[in-house]
Amino acid sequence: MKFGPLNAKIEVLAVALVLFAVVFLWFKRFLPRINQVLAERADRTEGALERAEAIRAEASAEHAGVQALLAEARREAARVTQAAREEGAALIAAARADGMREREAILADGQAQIEAERIAAEAELRLTVPELAADLASRIIGERVPV
Repeated sequence: MKFGPLNAKIEVLAVALVLFAVVFLWFKRFLPRINQVLAERADRTEGALERAEAIRAEASAEHAGVQALLAEARREAARVTQAAREEGAALIAAARADGMREREAILADGQAQIEAERIAAEAELRLTVPELAADLASRIIGERVPV
């Protein structure tokens, strides 16, 4: 009997059929177990991905919270800095005003002292001018001029 162009022998076909049946039964028995292991592995991988995504979302929310806190801290620092600048400017203006008042007081005291010394010098000169004038006239004329 001929089985096509290869002329296969019945014994070889029988052995091949037996081996195929053994391999088929082996796969039929272990394939569900292999599929189960692959399914568990896929579940673990998906679970790990879901946990990673949850952690990523939590980290993102935490990052947003930290950014909000940093923004609030920056605003507070700017407010404190502005208040310190305003307070410093007020202190400088007050010190400048005190300095100007003190300067004016010193100038007024100095002008009063100068005026008092001028009056004293003028009074002293009024007393000594006639005597000095008579002495000078006596030198020029060569005789004694009465005061």
